[in-house]
Parts: sequence; structure tokens; C-alpha cells
Amino acid sequence: MPIVVNIDVMLARRKMSSGELAEKVGITATNLSILKTGKAKAVRFSTLEALCRALECQPGDILEYSSEG
Repeated sequence: MPIVVNIDVMLARRKMSSGELAEKVGITATNLSILKTGKAKAVRFSTLEALCRALECQPGDILEYSSEG
């Protein structure tokens, strides 16, 4: 898939666990895992906003386009 999800990278930079992020964002650990693995078909802007707020980053830090997908 040409959209790469870099949540793991941001988690490592922030020294935060997936469980902690899921709790801060208000989503289940399962749904966060689906997002992290790139298996999600869509992401709500409200969820993206909450991820950015919790990780103190911009949407482009989380989502990336790669033509080699």
C-alpha cells in the first residue's frame, strides 16, 4: 500500500507504549494495532487529531506516501 503509517516510529521517539497511546487517544489497542500495521481502510480526522495531540506531532509525521508500495 502506498500510504505508510509511522505510528511505531513516533511511539519510539516519544518513549510511549501502544497501550498508553491507545488510552490517550480513546481507541482500543486492537484498533490502534490495525492503524499501526497499515491495515485500516480509513482513519477519521478526529482520530488523527487525537493521535497528533498525544504524540505532539503533525499528520505528516504519522502518514507518508510512498510510490514504492
